[in-house]
Formats: sequence, structure tokens, C-alpha cells
Amino acid sequence: MSMSSIIIDVETDENRVPDSIKWKATDTSIAGAQKAKAMMLSFWDGSEKTALRIDLWTKDMMIDEMTDFFYQTMMTMADTFGRATNHDEIAGDMKNFAQDFYRKSRDKQLKENKA
Repeated sequence: MSMSSIIIDVETDENRVPDSIKWKATDTSIAGAQKAKAMMLSFWDGSEKTALRIDLWTKDMMIDEMTDFFYQTMMTMADTFGRATNHDEIAGDMKNFAQDFYRKSRDKQLKENKA
């Protein structure tokens, strides 16, 4: 049996707001740590039947980047759900929601930028 590790380093300011996020994995050909502006990490606790999460983003994460990040994450979650359950119709509903979210978020940002 093999073991893989993912190491996440978060540097914070005096108010514990993330300044930088860096991560590296043992099973990759990429040397050194990779920078990230945001991260979402979820674990399922089967005995408690609850999700445990860590959601972090840096100060320099822009709203348009957050919109893209959420949209891409929701689309990937829909794909994963579809593969895991074979509930393709529900996975499609999730993707439709993600696309609607993306359109509404972009429209809101365009209106705010014009004001």
C-alpha cells in the first residue's frame, strides 16, 4: 500500500486573514509548492454523517476570480456526483444551477462596475 500527502501552508496577517496559500503534493512531478488564492477542502465524517470543511481565500482574491472559482467547483462537484451515483439527471440539474449562478454573478458585477 502506498501513501500520498498534501501539505497546505497558510500565511496570515495579524488578524488571521490569509495573505498567502501554498500547497504541495507528494505524488506530483511539480517541484516545490504551488500558490493559490483560494481553497476548499471537505471531508465526510461517516460516523457523524456530517461534512467538515476548510474554506480559505486570500485578501487579493477578486470577486470575478471568486465567481470563476465557485462556478468551476460546482461544475466539478456535479461531475463527481454523477460519476459516483449515476444520477445523471440530478448532476445535470446541479450544472444548470452552476450556470445560472455564473450568469447572475457576472450580470451583478457588470452592473456594479457601471455604477
